[in-house]
Amino acid sequence: MTDGLAKARRGVAPGGAGRPPKNRNRTSTLKAQTAKTFFWLLLPSVLLLLLINGFPLVYAAIQATHNGSLINTGSFVGLDNFVNVLTSSGFWKAARFTLVFTIVGVFGSWAVGLGLALLLRTRIPARGLFKVLLLLPWVVPIVVSSTAWNWLVATPQSPVPSLFHALGLGTPLFLADPTLAMVTVCVFKVWVSFPFMMMMSASALASVDDTIYEAASMDGANRVQQFTQITLPLVARSTYISWILMTIFCVNDFPTIYLLTGGGPVDATTSLVVFAYRTVFQNFQTGPGVAVAFLMTLTLVIVSTLLYRQIRKAGVE
Repeated sequence: MTDGLAKARRGVAPGGAGRPPKNRNRTSTLKAQTAKTFFWLLLPSVLLLLLINGFPLVYAAIQATHNGSLINTGSFVGLDNFVNVLTSSGFWKAARFTLVFTIVGVFGSWAVGLGLALLLRTRIPARGLFKVLLLLPWVVPIVVSSTAWNWLVATPQSPVPSLFHALGLGTPLFLADPTLAMVTVCVFKVWVSFPFMMMMSASALASVDDTIYEAASMDGANRVQQFTQITLPLVARSTYISWILMTIFCVNDFPTIYLLTGGGPVDATTSLVVFAYRTVFQNFQTGPGVAVAFLMTLTLVIVSTLLYRQIRKAGVE
């Protein structure tokens, strides 16, 4: 009787041996074979990605430590290229403009984009058409946009300087004066970038429940308090992500500046990427130019890491 109860607990019938236990060794063997199969299937793709991304990085590091040109690698000079770049006045002038250009581009486009995203949440006539029109600065190729802006402001006979002259405000040379050229390039960057920020903000605002604002209104919160205490915290993760992306876009933005001003006048709008381009492809100094690119990459990694920490904090909160 006791033996029968023991068999019953193990799932064994009184008259037979019952169902045999599962073969755990066989299951683990199948899992190991599956993992090995996945490994060999993924290995070619991983090696290809490493080759595509790793080889240019290694070759650029070699160029940054050699005194060569586009044709010859040249002799090994160690960190002399980095030292020469960091002691160059042209580099620091380009770095200052890059900083201004990035700050205005990121926060200017974010402010405009967020404002328009909030406006599009309200009931306005022809809202769908309005969205499409607002996307045009981002959709239109940068060559077309820069050509249009050149036609608007480049010469004293252009429409915008002619309008200033008609209003008795003189005839400003937007692309000939260093300060006005910097302002024009920054405004142009905001104009071509705010649709991206608007779409990022709109997608984040779409996840915010309207009942939160209704409850806040019942508690006596005004529009400013709702914006600062509800809207901004709830879209913080999307905001930080858009800041990271726009920072990368601004620092690496070559066509916006080069097509509009070419880095002039008198290098007033020369950013780091334009400075690196001139160093490599006009002065044929590959080492210093690649060194500038490495310094830009290092800066972007640091800024992205700091903003990513803010994303994690926003997620915890």
